[in-house]
Amino acid sequence: MRFLTDEERRRLDRFALLDGYLPAKEAELEAWNATLPRAERDVVNRRRVTNIGTFRAYVERYLRRHPGVHQGMTLMVRQLAPTADGLPLEVYCFANTTVWAEYEGTQSDIFDHLFAIIPEFGLRVFQHPSGADMRAAGSHLAAVANI
Repeated sequence: MRFLTDEERRRLDRFALLDGYLPAKEAELEAWNATLPRAERDVVNRRRVTNIGTFRAYVERYLRRHPGVHQGMTLMVRQLAPTADGLPLEVYCFANTTVWAEYEGTQSDIFDHLFAIIPEFGLRVFQHPSGADMRAAGSHLAAVANI
């Protein structure tokens, strides 16, 4: 995760689900940063927009518009404690059906979309490498060593 560059903010501004989010977040942060004493206004002391925070906002807005998500029940997207495997993101919401197959379809639809869109935010899903990954890396290293 990292702070967004100006170019990334402009690129993400085209996402309909983020309409109004980035300008509002930047205004909030600028107001907070303006309260810093002059000696602390260096960029390292300022609050700035991050890719993970923007992704969290995107996910929440996506869920709030998803037809399979119950809008009258708890809905939240939050970070859990970081681990050696990365920063877990918890998606907490309820389906608007109790029919198991429909519930599974809604859940799959949500995660299909999130896994596909996450690279747009400069993020990636962490997965432990499999045996196939190790074999591929080993054959690549063997090819490099033969050059």
